[in-house]
Amino acid sequence: MYLDWKSSKPMKRSIFALSCLFLAGALLGRAQVAPSAYASRLNLTAGGEFSLFQPDYAGRGIAETSPNRLYGIGAYVDADFNRWVKVEAEGRWLRFNQYLGISEDSYLIGPRLAPKQFFGKITPYGKVMVGLADGSFLTARTLAVAYGGGADYRLSRRFTARADFEYQQWHVTPNLYPYGVSFGIGYKIF
Repeated sequence: MYLDWKSSKPMKRSIFALSCLFLAGALLGRAQVAPSAYASRLNLTAGGEFSLFQPDYAGRGIAETSPNRLYGIGAYVDADFNRWVKVEAEGRWLRFNQYLGISEDSYLIGPRLAPKQFFGKITPYGKVMVGLADGSFLTARTLAVAYGGGADYRLSRRFTARADFEYQQWHVTPNLYPYGVSFGIGYKIF
């Protein structure tokens, strides 16, 4: 059977139906490549830091301001899954400048809120973390909750400098509230 292009109604209906299918597929289908602003890829930064903390314990079983600040080192890892989902994990070992043999360690993890670069190369952030804390004056590790914030300063594509403040709540009797500042350098792995 011979179909004439100009006079064939079945041919016109088929072309119209196929055109509608292609148009519907184009409208319903998503683009293959997402803009980089919406990409959900993992960014991982690891770094080291130097910390100065007020331990909130001066010995003799009483929670009070210590006459000495504790100094120590720490390590942190920031995992940015996308613009809104960020996690920070840190470990801190405060062992220098001890008063009466008092030292403190903490191992914390939690969410981090940081917009993209806010003031040029500076990215401010806030964080709330939970984990374990240990002091030379304790018999066992205890639950610790930490609130903090700071800023990262981009030195290069891979390196950042960091200034950070943290206030911790240790759930022991009596409650302890150590706080301090940290300064560090981070390296963006990927």
